[in-house]
Amino acid sequence: MNVNKRHRNNAGNTAKASEQLEEVLAALESRGQGRMVPDRSRIVELLDLLGNPQKAYPSVHLTGTNGKTSTARMIDSLLRAQGLRVGRYTSPHLDSPAERISVDGEPIDDERFVAAYQDVAPYVELMDARNDQPVTYFELMTAMAFAAFADTPVDVAVVEVGLGGTWDATNVLEAAVAVITPIGLDHVELLGPTIADIATEKAGIIHPGSTVVAAIQPVEAVEPLLRRVAEVGANLAREGEEFGVMERQIAVGGQVLWLQGLAARYEEMFLPLQGAHQAQNAAVAVAAVEAFLGAGADRQLELEAVREGLADASSPGRLERVRNSPTVLLDAAHNPAGMQVLVDALREEFAFSRLVAVVAMLSDKDATAMLEVLEPYVDAVVITQNSSPRALPADDLAALAVQVFDRDRVEVELRLDEAIEAAVRRVDENPDAAFGGQGVIITGSVVTVADARRLLKR
Repeated sequence: MNVNKRHRNNAGNTAKASEQLEEVLAALESRGQGRMVPDRSRIVELLDLLGNPQKAYPSVHLTGTNGKTSTARMIDSLLRAQGLRVGRYTSPHLDSPAERISVDGEPIDDERFVAAYQDVAPYVELMDARNDQPVTYFELMTAMAFAAFADTPVDVAVVEVGLGGTWDATNVLEAAVAVITPIGLDHVELLGPTIADIATEKAGIIHPGSTVVAAIQPVEAVEPLLRRVAEVGANLAREGEEFGVMERQIAVGGQVLWLQGLAARYEEMFLPLQGAHQAQNAAVAVAAVEAFLGAGADRQLELEAVREGLADASSPGRLERVRNSPTVLLDAAHNPAGMQVLVDALREEFAFSRLVAVVAMLSDKDATAMLEVLEPYVDAVVITQNSSPRALPADDLAALAVQVFDRDRVEVELRLDEAIEAAVRRVDENPDAAFGGQGVIITGSVVTVADARRLLKR
């Protein structure tokens, strides 16, 4: 074959692959990302038709309100440092749905993503034809992930719930290790109006004989978790009792941690993520890996492997710096507890003399409570709207912001790019801007952060 013909063939193959990917993404979107049906019968039937790929490997299963994705990414990194091949399934995504399905620390490529869809699609069509409710976006993605992990194959899957626990599509795993990150009020219309209700729903991922690795929880969440542990005969490891953060020091580019694990103490571990909440996530991740690998009094994790795993951890969209002069940070805080964690981290680790927030939220969130947490720390807020179909209109969010902030501290821009520019202008208006310490924080939703990342990384 001559060179020109080979180049034409390669270009044709690339175009065909790109067309296939677009078709798959369109097919997924047609099912509606936000559509929820609290019933596991479809995913159970679908996975049975696929031969139950989720049973081909052991799993670590995570739930909670905040910190799930960061903790899952740390567990993934720690397990890979132990020499294991890891599949990771998290949600939502920041850029492409393929990010949700990772192998060896990287999202599967477009070709494997298309192949995973094509493997599952015929069975989904069969399911749709014989069920009143079609398979949901999340159920289809979950089946694709489990099938891709079995096909790879992986040594272990690290799987984050989509929503809640008991009725979540991922709760077919019956994982040996169940991780519960901090629980708070979120998705109350689906999970219940109280923290106890939400904890009861999330406790559903705890199965007989499993080991539960639980972060420090609000008082209201403790009883439902303990009740479920007792009901199924699980083992419980609690942050602050069996494991935890012993000491932490802020460092350039992150922090240095002294962690007490289930089996040993892990000292002077560098974590390239900022905030006390990420230190907590790291402690939970180490304990989860110890539990998965059976570490105990006579066996601990290899110190250098823990050091490597934590040093390689990343969490895009969580206090992520994307610009300097002024500093522009992204954080996916999307509920009051997450906003409080963000504010605490900003206070501790950044000495801003002036900080302006760009905020866009979804319509089902407690916007007023989130703004009240943010208000004492920022000089001004620029209200805007993200690309989600569930976005809270900018004018509606601005009306709430005016009630929390002084009117002259609130600006409205309907487009996110213009909102970012307005925030930068507000920062630059400060007469002390030349001396540094100026910042912009973009927050309020995972979708807001995803939109901003696409804009700012062009």
